[in-house]
Amino acid sequence: MAAENPVESLQKEATCPVCLEYFTEPVTLECGHNFCRACISQCWEGSDTAASCPQCRETVQQRNLRPNKQLTNMVEITKRLSLQAAKGRGGDGVCGEHQEALKLFCEEDQTPICVICRESRAHRTHTVVPIQEAAQEYKERIQAHLKTLREEREKLLGLKATGEGNCQEYLKQTQTEKQKIVSEFQQLQQFLEEQERLLLAHLEKLDEEIVRLQNENVSKLSKQIFHLSELISEMEGKCQKPASEFLQDIRSTLSRCEKGKFQQPEEISPELEEQVSGFSQKTIVLLETLGKFKDTLPSALETERGGSLGTFRQVTVTLNPDTAHPKLLLSNDRKSVSWRDTQQNLPNKPERFDYWSCVLGCDRFTSGRHCWEVEVEVKDGGSWAVGVARESVGRKGCISLRPDGGIWAVGRCWGQFQALTSPATPLSRVPSRIRVCLDCDRGQVTFIDAGDEAPIFTFPPGSVPGERVRPWLWVGRGSRLRLCP
Repeated sequence: MAAENPVESLQKEATCPVCLEYFTEPVTLECGHNFCRACISQCWEGSDTAASCPQCRETVQQRNLRPNKQLTNMVEITKRLSLQAAKGRGGDGVCGEHQEALKLFCEEDQTPICVICRESRAHRTHTVVPIQEAAQEYKERIQAHLKTLREEREKLLGLKATGEGNCQEYLKQTQTEKQKIVSEFQQLQQFLEEQERLLLAHLEKLDEEIVRLQNENVSKLSKQIFHLSELISEMEGKCQKPASEFLQDIRSTLSRCEKGKFQQPEEISPELEEQVSGFSQKTIVLLETLGKFKDTLPSALETERGGSLGTFRQVTVTLNPDTAHPKLLLSNDRKSVSWRDTQQNLPNKPERFDYWSCVLGCDRFTSGRHCWEVEVEVKDGGSWAVGVARESVGRKGCISLRPDGGIWAVGRCWGQFQALTSPATPLSRVPSRIRVCLDCDRGQVTFIDAGDEAPIFTFPPGSVPGERVRPWLWVGRGSRLRLCP
């Protein structure tokens, strides 16, 4: 027969025979047996006379209870030795107090216990099951959770892959557009430089022709002036002579005066004048065309950014309470809307949303370029979206919050800021104030971060059909949207 483990022997000696646990405040009876003070007091409860020892049945006096300090110390030593022994054996499956195998699981305390712990006061009234059975049950529950978690992970991986694919596709599109723009502007620059060179060369030739004519005229006029000056001096001298001398060769003198009349300088040829005039007219037309071209460039850029205040007309938007979902609370000025947990008792009008917590603006747009701003207040990760919707958007049931459902918007949905496209397009920045820019003529909607004027997302031209469009808001739990003045 194998020798008993010394630690186990010591544990037995340190265990109360009544409660089967380590002694607590051990006391010694006259017969020499030891018990916990509380255990022996409970055994003798209600007896005023002599009582018997629960172990040997010998009659003893209740007052003759001697505290056993040595046994108290031994119990502490036994506990430490038991813990060391359990650690030495890798005792995850051994009770640290009783050195018994952990075969049971306490449902109330959610902890493995041994059979001795099961009979103790701490677990006697608790529900316990075999540890393997409990492990199997919790494994099945964990496996069920793991299945859900894996499915969620697969969904997120799918969203990530889709977002990355969309991002790469958009980057390819922007790169292509960039190359087109660079190529077109290079060709335009070359064309303008060539036109500038030709026009300046033509002007240079005109300058040379004009200078040549001017020089020729100056030379001719200078000769005539010199000749006339000499003739004048001669005639003035002749007029000073006596009559007889003055009248000599008078006919020749008169003839020379008549021949010395001033000749008009050569005028600019009609051909040259026509060239100068025609070129000036072409220059005017060219400069006007270039001016118009320059004026259109900022407009195009502003359109891509969503428009500036000078390009888009700012409008004051108010909300239509007849369209608001019953769980949406509108302010008195109809400028802000927030979620409320309790549903209001409102008439179920045809124009009221009854599934999604949406609301439309009172304003209707069919043409022109308009913009307004929405301020976002969120608590505890609430959901929200802002944008525009067709006048004929569905109001009843689970409608699509995407362009195929007549809605063009961005917002924080299902924990992510995104454009409500199909599939959704993840967006990086989450602004606190959004400018909605609607270009009805181009059928385009652009969203701008009103804080730093950075673009957020643009639904391309032709996305919004040519029908009446209204501001649209979706407000989830923990969210509040306010239309800014």
